[in-house]
Amino acid sequence: MEIQREMKELILLRGVPGAGKSSTAKLLGAGGAGCAHFEADMFFMNNGRYEFDATKIKDAHAWCKNSVERAMLLNHTTGDNCKIIVSNTFTQEWEMEAYYDLAKQWNYRVTSLIVENRHGGKNVHGVPEDKIQVMKDRFEIKL
Repeated sequence: MEIQREMKELILLRGVPGAGKSSTAKLLGAGGAGCAHFEADMFFMNNGRYEFDATKIKDAHAWCKNSVERAMLLNHTTGDNCKIIVSNTFTQEWEMEAYYDLAKQWNYRVTSLIVENRHGGKNVHGVPEDKIQVMKDRFEIKL
């Protein structure tokens, strides 16, 4: 009888700023044992303060992807079944491709969840409303 190993989980949380992606990540276990959470905005944290620099957005996304890959590598070598949550806007399908590739490489099942702002929340990073509208207009959904 073959013993089937439980597949590891990668959860991609998508939504515009203020939708509640970080809060949803916490609801799904981020910050708890057996769960890693990453988002590009973490790159801009400096001594507990958010210091956004638009010229470093590509660096932030590279940091996020590399952090996820490092977590997958550690889970692979330790054998732990850690859940990894990534909460970025992911308004375009191609923005998730690198994470799908990592999931395939490290044998993670991917779940993509769209988080909607139905609670009237405000984005905590000060993204201007006109930029949020641009993100809403380009948001792709693949059914």
